[in-house]
Amino acid sequence: MKSIAVYCGASLGADPVYADAARGLARALVEHNIGLVYGGGKVGLMGVIADEVLRLGGDATGVIPRHLVEREVGHAGLTRLFVVKDMHERKAMMSDLAEGFVAMPGGMGTLEELFEMVTWAQLGIHAKPIGLLNVNGFYDGLASFVGHLVETGFVRPAHAELMTLDADPDALIRRLRLAAPGAR
Repeated sequence: MKSIAVYCGASLGADPVYADAARGLARALVEHNIGLVYGGGKVGLMGVIADEVLRLGGDATGVIPRHLVEREVGHAGLTRLFVVKDMHERKAMMSDLAEGFVAMPGGMGTLEELFEMVTWAQLGIHAKPIGLLNVNGFYDGLASFVGHLVETGFVRPAHAELMTLDADPDALIRRLRLAAPGAR
């Protein structure tokens, strides 16, 4: 696995533990020689993870829509920054550039990107592993709700299992590597 797309907040969240987790995931990516693919902003958790990857000598690729360059203040110091037409092009390019996906804590955009990749996996559009960095139980409620979706017959158990949860960035990356196509 050479690259992972990380979905995370354009804000820092209410607890410094989220920024600490972004730095921890950055360290794990660099230690595993995995490049970061992310939304291209320099603010919030996006900026924290990109800055830390770069500080540690890793590879950071951003993909940002033209209309967000000014609003999010695109990160100018990345290894690569692609400015694209819109969010659809951003998500498609990030998916093409990545060999796996990780959702960190974030808001509606993070959830939307996560669920699009889960849906694409469910439909067979890709077979890349998907992880959730479960910082301080951030995704516990989501995991419970996905369990509810399975119990009520709206999601198959195999599709619920497309998402791997782990609170430890290094362990999550190791689990995603094992789940990657051709890893066994």
